[in-house]
Amino acid sequence: MSISDPGTLEAARKGEAIRFPFDNSYARLPDRFRARLDPTPVASPRLLKLNTALAERLGLDPAALATPEGAEILAGNRVPEGAEPIATAYAGHQFGNLVPQLGDGRAILLGEVVAPDGKRFDIQLKGSGRTPFSRGGDGRAAMGPVLREYLVSEAMAVLGVPTTRALAAVATGQPVMRETPLPGAVLTRVASSHIRVGTFVFFAVRGDVEGLRVLADHAIARHYPEAAGAENPYRAMLEGVVARQAALVAQWMLIGFIHGVMNTDNTSISGETIDYGPCAFMDAYDPATVFSSIDQLGRYAYGNQPRIMQWNLARLAEAVLPLLGESEEAALAVATEVLNGFAPAFEAAYLGGLRAKIGLPGDHMGDVALAGELLKAMSANGADFTLTFRRLCRAAETPEGDAAVRALFSDPAAYDAWAATWRARLSEEGGDPAARAAAMRAVNPAVIPRNHMVEEALAAAMQQDDLGPFERLLESLSRPFEDQPEADVPPPAGEVPYMTFCGT
Repeated sequence: MSISDPGTLEAARKGEAIRFPFDNSYARLPDRFRARLDPTPVASPRLLKLNTALAERLGLDPAALATPEGAEILAGNRVPEGAEPIATAYAGHQFGNLVPQLGDGRAILLGEVVAPDGKRFDIQLKGSGRTPFSRGGDGRAAMGPVLREYLVSEAMAVLGVPTTRALAAVATGQPVMRETPLPGAVLTRVASSHIRVGTFVFFAVRGDVEGLRVLADHAIARHYPEAAGAENPYRAMLEGVVARQAALVAQWMLIGFIHGVMNTDNTSISGETIDYGPCAFMDAYDPATVFSSIDQLGRYAYGNQPRIMQWNLARLAEAVLPLLGESEEAALAVATEVLNGFAPAFEAAYLGGLRAKIGLPGDHMGDVALAGELLKAMSANGADFTLTFRRLCRAAETPEGDAAVRALFSDPAAYDAWAATWRARLSEEGGDPAARAAAMRAVNPAVIPRNHMVEEALAAAMQQDDLGPFERLLESLSRPFEDQPEADVPPPAGEVPYMTFCGT
């Protein structure tokens, strides 16, 4: 099936005054990798937020992007010089079920820019209109999900988690229909690439081995250049993806992040967090926590994320089997061996992070069990995940800090029992308590995108056209490791359980 060149829309190509250093390697791949089309113009583009620091990082001119002409480019009304807009093809397993063709149904990749440091980034417009992959959808995005992705992806970046980024959010001046009419917007997303596990699956389900090879060679050149010189480059690429995703999920777990929709089409080959639809951060610690309205069976619950990521990687290994060995038996042996490396890689990253969170970064026997006992006590007593670990920082410095931690537990005695063992272990470890507390504060954030605070900011923007709460929250999230009492606020007691939606 060819999906090439379905027809160019009438979006004006008048963005020559604003320069993007484009070099579009993905657009040069064979026609079946994408559909060529321009974004669909919107009624009245208006810049909501521009990420000035990221623009400069990419070698773009923030002042030019902040003009009305810049807003037209960021909304899709103008196509900048050098862009080659495409919607990429991919498949995916949605809640475990294979969908052979998905693709960019409401996003268009303008092209790839090469930053001043030589690194390559995709520039994608999300919410930019229908494509051949829209499957009956309107191809648009509502302002709420756009601002949510801006907030959360930028928070993740500052927390040190590999992630796509938000360059800009632009209001379209026209509504989108969901359950009710909502103000529309377009997000300009920046990523190392938009190649997904589902991209490989797209070619595998069609038996297109040549397409798989072209895609794998492209991914190696772009993300795993060291694999090119390996005895089996495709095995080395798979090993790289497994290692990056193991580390990524460990980072999610260590900050209480729940992706919410870990389908294979939302799993990036680059190892970045991608697609912030029904995502959220956990308040009270509970491994069974689910926020997504569509995850009714809890497939993507917080505690299931490592298992699901390994499942997704198994689908990648299945897709690239024709590249891994000269026979099916040999290829299966390679895939199995590589996939078996996920669990130890994840455990090393996660357990090492847990030890650091409680002030014991060494590899001492019993420390992992000690951290596990704290998590059990937190779960049994409804203790807030972020606040517990942040307040432990002061408790590690002085016993006077215990009161603030034990106040988070429904039965404070549960904390007391654990703290007695923990404090004995700290004494055994020795060292300067102030230095230990400082090291803990560097890995235990004081501020996360609290769900109720995010919703308040989005409601003000959508209902009152007031971006003040959004701006204040974004500024607070830019300093996650600083104590900010006004932002250190869990949801009110008795609040209705929080629920998120995918936004499509």
